[in-house]
Order: sequence, then C-alpha cells, then structure tokens
Amino acid sequence: MSRQDLVYGEPETSAWAMGYATFAGVVLVLGGIFQVLVGIAALANDDYLVVTRDYAFRFDITTWGWIHLAVGLVVLFAGIGIFSGAVWARTVGVFVAVLSAGAHFMFMPYQPIWSAVVIALDVAIIWALTAHGRDIAEERGV
Repeated sequence: MSRQDLVYGEPETSAWAMGYATFAGVVLVLGGIFQVLVGIAALANDDYLVVTRDYAFRFDITTWGWIHLAVGLVVLFAGIGIFSGAVWARTVGVFVAVLSAGAHFMFMPYQPIWSAVVIALDVAIIWALTAHGRDIAEERGV
C-alpha cells in the first residue's frame, strides 16, 4: 500500500478479514455438502432419524430430507460464489446462513448437537460476510 492510498483514506485489506471471509465461504461449502448428505440419508431411510413426540415443527422425515437437500444445494452454491467476491454471493450467503440456522432450529429435536453446531457456524458466517465480505471483493478486484 502506498502513502498516497493512506492519505486518501483507502482502507488496507486485512489478512484477518480475508481469512474470515474465506472461512465463511469454506464453511458454507462444507455445510452445504453435509446438509445434502443428511437430506439424502433422510430420503433413503426414514428410520435414520429419531422422531420426538409433541414438537411444534414436526414434519415427516421425508419432508425434512427434501428440505435439507434443497437448502444444502443452495448453501453449497452460495459458498462457491463467495470465492468470486461478488456482492450477490455475499448477500445470498447471508440469506442462506439465516435460512440454514432457521431450518436447524426446527430440526433440533432430531439431531440436537449437530443442529446447535450448525447454528453457531451460521452465526459466524453471517458475521464474517457482513463485517469482512467486502475485503475479499477488494482483494479479487471485483
């Protein structure tokens, strides 16, 4: 970075910020793959998941399979788009992270520990993309 950039107030791209944005993209891709696998497992075997009684968001396991398959594919492609640095990819990334967190909140009785981990990762993704997403775009020249 030149002295002229500092004088005119151009922000310096932080390695930490790039790391957070890259982390968000990687976790979105990985989370999308995992959600697709959970969806396929639920579609292939209805006995794979244990159903709890009297839960407000109780759906058929096949329905959950389709939900996770669809959400997982969208999350996967949003994660791939993050690496391009495009604004649309960051926006979609935040949206699908919120969608994923909501789906896992409703999925909590079926797989509570996994759902809690995914919700925590979704919160980290939302933070990384909203706080540092612009840095990956500046680095890539988008």
